[in-house]
Amino acid sequence: MKLTMVGTGYVGLVTGACFAETGNHVTCLDVDARKIEKLKRGESPIYEPGLAEMLQRNIQSGRIHFTLDKLAAYKDAEAIFICVGTPSDEDGSADLQYVLAVARDIAAALEHFGPGGKAKTVVVKSTVPVGTSHAVRDLVRSLTKVPFHIADNPEFLKEGDAINDFMKPDRIVCGVESKEADETMRALYEPFVRNGNPIHVMDVRSAEMVKYASNAMLACKISFINEIANLCEHMGADVASVREGMCADRRIGNQFLYPGLGYGGSCFPKDTQAVVGMGRARGFDCKLNAAVHVVNQDQRGHFWQKVERRFGPGGLEGRTLAFWGVAFKPRTDDIREAPAIALMKRAMAAGAKVVAYDPVALENLGREEPQIPHAKDMYSALDGADALVVCTEWNEFRSPDFAEIKRRLRHHLVFDGRNLFRPAQMAHEGFEYHSVGRPSAGTVTV
Repeated sequence: MKLTMVGTGYVGLVTGACFAETGNHVTCLDVDARKIEKLKRGESPIYEPGLAEMLQRNIQSGRIHFTLDKLAAYKDAEAIFICVGTPSDEDGSADLQYVLAVARDIAAALEHFGPGGKAKTVVVKSTVPVGTSHAVRDLVRSLTKVPFHIADNPEFLKEGDAINDFMKPDRIVCGVESKEADETMRALYEPFVRNGNPIHVMDVRSAEMVKYASNAMLACKISFINEIANLCEHMGADVASVREGMCADRRIGNQFLYPGLGYGGSCFPKDTQAVVGMGRARGFDCKLNAAVHVVNQDQRGHFWQKVERRFGPGGLEGRTLAFWGVAFKPRTDDIREAPAIALMKRAMAAGAKVVAYDPVALENLGREEPQIPHAKDMYSALDGADALVVCTEWNEFRSPDFAEIKRRLRHHLVFDGRNLFRPAQMAHEGFEYHSVGRPSAGTVTV
């Protein structure tokens, strides 16, 4: 099938590459000339394991190419996927200007080429508030009489494991309102569900809501376990043991129930606020989702209080803190809404110097937060620092050389926002150790 992806961000690029991998002919359209030139060279503008190799393989096979030419991108496409950003407005609602701009471009292309042949299917892949796909449909219809079909196809891609999620999905969700769109979407996704996982075809509005409901539920689980972890600290309980006992209940499970610094990235913060915004627009107060967001944002401050209490009033002035991890989660270079950024800014506001290390996110850090210095490797970040703060659970941080950490730190003091280490182990190694929802271990003179 001939497909066009509008937008070469995270969703558009992964979707396009994976569809090309299964034999489709994919055109990726963007307005950023530098990005398109980079992609033509087979260079991925985002870090996602396996994506660059997949792009290069499909460029060589001729199944994927990249363009700035809108008419060329739309001309032969049987399905057009809208994969542009929907950033949050100041009130948390989704900004739809880019989605609607694409709708106008599609209408202009349909009008330019005129009727004839099979009607194209316009697929909204961007995460959009309920009713947006119909707004796209109505806008296109207002600008052209050329027939087309509308569909909504929410994505469920985890950054760091997106290709596996796409190639082996738990489920596919499609919102359609015509037999033709139904047939197109089923034909596209049939190769990905041969292991028996379902394709759920439903009305468009329900499909739009599935995406928000799913992300809101996962965000809720993260905020829930963080609140329980904070309660454990007050009650003298160990959240690791509490989690073990709780998650043994099959009704609860163990996914997304890891205490830490809270969620970040481009999805959970934006989508949780969008749920609240959708409710507000209809006069409905989404109290639970609003509370989930508040708990998440407060979690960074709760953890930071451990640092402030340990150093005492004014005690951070002139100190140096080393931060391991900048990306909001491992296996991605995404620093949007990253807890590490918030903590480093709090440290600098308190008069401390900071130095950061991350395996893949330092380029983005330098571009977005040039005032934050970084080190070339995880151990040189520690040189002369008064404490280590762990913010991202990268695998290389899980089994470090503790003797090397002690040699480089001025004080053997570790604040672990991801619970990578065991308190007893850290005490044995000679560290003072503070984590989330668990008893602190050891003491050192600072």
